[in-house]
Amino acid sequence: MDPVDEILAQWHHHRPDLDIEAMGPIGRLGRIVHYLTREMDKNLARFGLTAASFDVLAPLRRSGPPYSLSPGDLLATMMVTSGTLTNRIDQLEKAGLVARSPNPDDRRSLLISLTDAGFATIDAAVTAHVETQKRLISILSAEELAALDPLLRSFLAGIAARESG
Repeated sequence: MDPVDEILAQWHHHRPDLDIEAMGPIGRLGRIVHYLTREMDKNLARFGLTAASFDVLAPLRRSGPPYSLSPGDLLATMMVTSGTLTNRIDQLEKAGLVARSPNPDDRRSLLISLTDAGFATIDAAVTAHVETQKRLISILSAEELAALDPLLRSFLAGIAARESG
């Protein structure tokens, strides 16, 4: 039994009229996300980053040379408001990790680019991030991971479809 099983048993005992079938998977996913997030945040902190700053720097790094994106392109990779993105960019610019420059293809807009320090930071951080993720997922066997990933993909696709329609 895990802590979620104990919670389910209590609800079943005190509210047997409730259909709590969804509570188990959702409770476990929530606890797993909390644990994984905590461990990944500790790793990012080693590089002076937060999950929020990583979420800006990583798309710039994986976009390839010249490691620049418009704010709109960055926003499309995140689940935040434009105001939140602007605040994150401001903080990263103050830290010397990104720079704003005019967009040569559209004078009305800007590009957000990694600075040399930003490139070095995100490159080191993403390398450690991948290792942390491998360590965290190693709890599962190859067979368990092969079974879990398609289930999560299906679950996420269902949520995305519900959100968009």
